[in-house]
Amino acid sequence: MRQDLSQGLAYTASMTAAYHDRIQRLRRLETVLPKPGTAPADCLDGARLLAILGESYGSGNPAARRRALQRDLEELLGEARIEAVNPGGKPLRYRRRGEVADDDPLIWQYTLQQVRDLIAEALPKRRLDRLWQRLLSEVDGPLLDEQRLRMVPDTLRLQPVEIYPDVLQAVITALAQRSALQVLYENAEGERGDVLIHPQALVQRGPIPYLFALKNDEEEPLRLYALHRMIRVQALAGTPARAVAGFDLDQAIAEGKADFGQGDMIDLEIRVRGYLATLLSACPLSEDQRIEDEPEDSAFSLRISARVPSTGQLLRWLLGAGPNLEVLAPAELRHVLAVQTAKMAGLYHAD
Repeated sequence: MRQDLSQGLAYTASMTAAYHDRIQRLRRLETVLPKPGTAPADCLDGARLLAILGESYGSGNPAARRRALQRDLEELLGEARIEAVNPGGKPLRYRRRGEVADDDPLIWQYTLQQVRDLIAEALPKRRLDRLWQRLLSEVDGPLLDEQRLRMVPDTLRLQPVEIYPDVLQAVITALAQRSALQVLYENAEGERGDVLIHPQALVQRGPIPYLFALKNDEEEPLRLYALHRMIRVQALAGTPARAVAGFDLDQAIAEGKADFGQGDMIDLEIRVRGYLATLLSACPLSEDQRIEDEPEDSAFSLRISARVPSTGQLLRWLLGAGPNLEVLAPAELRHVLAVQTAKMAGLYHAD
């Protein structure tokens, strides 16, 4: 009898602990989701939630973790604590329906855990830019606002292009609903024409946002449409956008479809001095970067070797370094720098 009682008490304690853990997990899930009224594009899907919540759903089989998360989402949906902002969409995105009480003593614990989860996801990939954005948008409070966190570019930023508000609204709506767009478009030669396009993804390239899309009934190529050249746009809610099989935005950018491709890999060897020596010691050009001290009689302080993609961005960065950098290899790139700097010197020769 005594043994049965002990086992019963142990079972009850186990069930109570499991129930408590589930309540805690549901509350944390609810807290992680964006606030009511958040734009659908900024709401979170299952994959993002699993990445943020980390060990809350275990570290085992991915399918089992997804099922556990889905059960929790369905429970919160059933209790009207959250809502799906794109019903029928794939993937579904979620946000809260009400505010979480600020006086809940557990909220600060949830917030700190959420920050730890975001850090754990960002640091191994060295994606600090993504971490800062998420601290400003995904963590409740917000934990940090734009008066306490700001991202300052290290290059000259041109003023963004002017875009019609209705155009931007229609593009975002079509992407969120995966619907086609009817667009009055003006090309670089000033010619206008109506076109039906099927949006795949939006990319901000420098000061100009572009839409990856298929045109009319074409299966290819995937075209880039500049939003500032769109004069009039209508999102066609009843016309699903044709999806490009296997389309991946990261791969499209890497292949140069946004004019910022990875390019061929080269073995870069440079000599640097001044601010660049300090900068590249802390922020490597690549994971395999190697640094050697220059001889005492050298005009430079460090010799740096790294395997990097040969792109227009790299060339512009090398030129922008001015006299603080000398390209040693590859020989072809050194020749390009010599030609470009000679042309630049020629422009100022008369002065």
